Amino acid sequence: MNDILYGFAAALLVSLLIGPVLIPALYKMKFGQYIREDGPERHFRKAGTPTLGGWIFLAGAGAGTLMFAQKSGEVLLVLGTTLGFGIIGFIDDYLKIVLKRSLGLRARQKLAGQFGLAVIAAVTAVFFLDRGTDIIIPFTGYRWDLGLVLYLIFSTLVTVSTVNAVNLTDGLDGLAAGSMTVSASAFVFICLMMGKPISDTAVFAAALAGSCLGFLRFNIYPARVFMGDTGSLALGGALAALAMVTRTELFVPLIGIVYTVETLSVIIQVISFKTTGKRVFRMSPLHHHYELAGWSERKVVRAFWLVSLAGALIGILGLYNA
Repeated sequence: MNDILYGFAAALLVSLLIGPVLIPALYKMKFGQYIREDGPERHFRKAGTPTLGGWIFLAGAGAGTLMFAQKSGEVLLVLGTTLGFGIIGFIDDYLKIVLKRSLGLRARQKLAGQFGLAVIAAVTAVFFLDRGTDIIIPFTGYRWDLGLVLYLIFSTLVTVSTVNAVNLTDGLDGLAAGSMTVSASAFVFICLMMGKPISDTAVFAAALAGSCLGFLRFNIYPARVFMGDTGSLALGGALAALAMVTRTELFVPLIGIVYTVETLSVIIQVISFKTTGKRVFRMSPLHHHYELAGWSERKVVRAFWLVSLAGALIGILGLYNA
């Protein structure tokens, strides 16, 4: 338990120390955020705010994990998956901001990288970490063995979906980082409930929570820095990897309920508009709907944090009989 607390504290401290150094550097290099013209009008004033801030919590989470976690295969897999998706996001950010390619990586390039990394993570877990091919059914304790082929397909889809769901959520100051602080904290308890060697990853989950909390110091409204795809893809990869090693992939929609709802709002909006020509929401993802309904950005973020907390608590309860 001490290692978990130390990992959390170290990650929090590293994030708080790196932020004041990195943010001015990003300003000087003019790594400013591009704001979509079709987004809410109030967001236009955010243009030019530095992005690539995801490196702040990646450094914090990495430091806290490497300093206090046992170097088990599970810990290295989760840490490596997080960094791998962060690198994909960094390439996308670099192309958009530095090379001025407005769309960054093409969709097929980004998805190819995500699917490739997701397959590598799943194969590593099954063949090198003896993870098996079973998943836990929420609230039942039943473990369903999918078999090798079906599990690899299922795990890959869960990972890629989770990564992109977190990316969609990163649209308001502090929304994604705050929600992930809650989700990562939930996984501290889940990892501990799994026992050795999976419990070693509780240090990583605590470090991720601590580093995201430290990042909020600079990302809360009005944000001084954005995480960029570097951060949002890394966070999605971390959440998916934690679910993979704990066999709780089916718990992600609850523990990451904000990401789930945000993604569903986009899907519903697209289907409705293409089939009926009408929009269900004023704008999607869902956080923009509430903005256009007159909610302040702070109010939307705080409400979504509370929803995230509720989902995380329900998710933990769903594992009670496992």
